[in-house]
Amino acid sequence: MKRFAVLCMLALSVILCPAQQSLRQTTKVLSPEIHANNTVTFRLYAPKAIKVQLKGDFSTMESADMIEKENGVWEYTTPQPLEPELYCYRFIVDGLTINDPNNVYRIRDIATVSNVFVIGGEQGDLYKINDVPHGTVSKVWYYSPTLSMNRRMTVYTPAGYESSNKRYPVFYLLHGMGGDENAWSELGRATQILDNLIAQGKAEPMIVVMTNGNADLEAAPGESSLGYAVPTTKLPKTMEGSFETHFPEVIKFIDKNYRTKANKKNRAIAGLSMGGFHSLHISKQYPDMFNYVGLFSAAIWPIKNAQSPIYQETEKKLAVQFAKKPALYWIAIGKTDFLYKANTEFRNLLDSNKYPYEYYESEDGHIWKNWRIYLAKFAPMLFK
Repeated sequence: MKRFAVLCMLALSVILCPAQQSLRQTTKVLSPEIHANNTVTFRLYAPKAIKVQLKGDFSTMESADMIEKENGVWEYTTPQPLEPELYCYRFIVDGLTINDPNNVYRIRDIATVSNVFVIGGEQGDLYKINDVPHGTVSKVWYYSPTLSMNRRMTVYTPAGYESSNKRYPVFYLLHGMGGDENAWSELGRATQILDNLIAQGKAEPMIVVMTNGNADLEAAPGESSLGYAVPTTKLPKTMEGSFETHFPEVIKFIDKNYRTKANKKNRAIAGLSMGGFHSLHISKQYPDMFNYVGLFSAAIWPIKNAQSPIYQETEKKLAVQFAKKPALYWIAIGKTDFLYKANTEFRNLLDSNKYPYEYYESEDGHIWKNWRIYLAKFAPMLFK
């Protein structure tokens, strides 16, 4: 029996040795490598590839060709230092898009999963987890009678919430089309931004509620009763009034279950793209609900076949809203955003009626880089 056991161990070692040897021979690759001057080198081990390209949101080019170096490693270094920011990227190998196998940090945006990295300093430091007091992020379920379903939201409570009896103002932060209740806390870095701004004394401690703006869904893809459904932007009940109609239920739930300052003076709402659209129409539909409104690259006008009463008598509702003098109405958009024209038209409407608002115009277009910047600028203006 003992002899049999020894033979088995020898046989197993023969089987494992080639695998272990193979592991030892694998080329070690560092990617991405952030250099002292903030240029970045990307590498991919692909010895049989004919063409390898890099696609990232740090370049004005659609993609950049990588160069094959020694031992089958392809390489690309950014020609210029990158500004402090969070960046996403992927590789294209002979026409097939893949993630960087040497970078475990990835984020999903709708149906696209990308690798991410952060260049620190200035704006980029807001997106990092720094040595400051941290808030708590919870995934919270609530029942919506209007939508006849249980739904999920992400709720951020600031550092010290659990250990105090203090009441807090509430900021409702809404995502764009195809996004979900995870979008702002992941790609938007909302929790890191709030942690850092609050720790620096630049923003008031606040509760931040990040809802799921898709009125036909319970929660993010893969995290509801639909199972591992394919993420898509083509969803029923998109920008047709259902989400706006049910929104008071969200506020009622938050005020009941959290220590909030439950009044207009201590509520804010803002969102990106579709979330900006929702913020615009929710705030004018319920003029006694929000004292602060932020439109980040907002869609403005309802779709042609939208029949909901939410979208009727827009100018009349805006007149009522502005007569009640919101503390801040803030509009931000990038110069090359495809919604720039619609935002200009909306600003002209506000100007023609002498409604006060603040306007911020940035570079670039309809991208997360801008929305993170807008959040970092908007949050410090709240609840002062």
